[in-house]
Amino acid sequence: MTTRPASPKAPLRPADRIFAGSTIIAGGIILAALAAVAIFLVAQSIPAFVADPAEIKGSPSSFLEYVGPLVFGTIWAAFLALLMALPLSLGIALFISHYAPRPVAQGLGYIIDLLAAVPSVVFGLWGIKVLAPTLVPSYNWLVDNLGWFPLFTPPVSGTGRTVLTVAIVLAVMVIPIITSLCREVFLQTPVLHQEAALALGATRWEMIQVAVLPFGRPGIVSATMLGLGRALGETMVVAMVLSPADVISFVLTGSQNPQTIAGNIANNFPEAHGVGVNVLIATGLILFVVTLIINSVARAVVNRRRAFSGAN
Repeated sequence: MTTRPASPKAPLRPADRIFAGSTIIAGGIILAALAAVAIFLVAQSIPAFVADPAEIKGSPSSFLEYVGPLVFGTIWAAFLALLMALPLSLGIALFISHYAPRPVAQGLGYIIDLLAAVPSVVFGLWGIKVLAPTLVPSYNWLVDNLGWFPLFTPPVSGTGRTVLTVAIVLAVMVIPIITSLCREVFLQTPVLHQEAALALGATRWEMIQVAVLPFGRPGIVSATMLGLGRALGETMVVAMVLSPADVISFVLTGSQNPQTIAGNIANNFPEAHGVGVNVLIATGLILFVVTLIINSVARAVVNRRRAFSGAN
């Protein structure tokens, strides 16, 4: 049995070597920066883990008791924001890519991209000055008529600075991110798949169900995780809009709302000293780990459906 001789490789030109070396260096810089951040967080967090609970603000019985409400508030606010933002983002992206006339689609796409560039402090000012006072009558109605439901248990907030208000502002902030990515993914759907579905008698919505959405599923997951990461780490909106308390509560319209990790760091870091700084850095480490876990799960989901074909 004879083996085929290996085909000779073309020699790399100097430009190829420079480009390959540059990409390796760039990738190494990203990994080194991530490792440096992780090492810094771990090193600065160790004093907080071994500190006397009496030195921690609020004097909890342990560090876990201090960070528990913060982790809950972070995940709860981000979940509510994603719950509102994801359906709207998918609807807007599908409208731009498959329903809107070309001039309307171009103009709306430009507005969505422009909205993604608005600074978070502007959203915070809008939330505290416009949205929160506007929502107070609605919160009163919800508590008066649905107060028996755990999410709307009285008393109601008189300022509107609730976790639901924060979630609405966060949803407005992440909608442009999810919409822009989903729109580009939907536009990449193979035309033959769409035409085949329409030729078999499918309506436009049925074609979207059988061709566009299955093809774009990995992109939808990636866009959702990017939006979730923005919501988890948002600082200014939470610090400006939310009326926080060290509680674990699912109530959406009350005056005592769970604080987020990012908002807690922003509010307390200027006055922190000694082990208090290490405690805040330790909460940042917790947020770093939570974000890393969520993105790892999203990457695993995307890798399960890396390719698309009409057979699957």
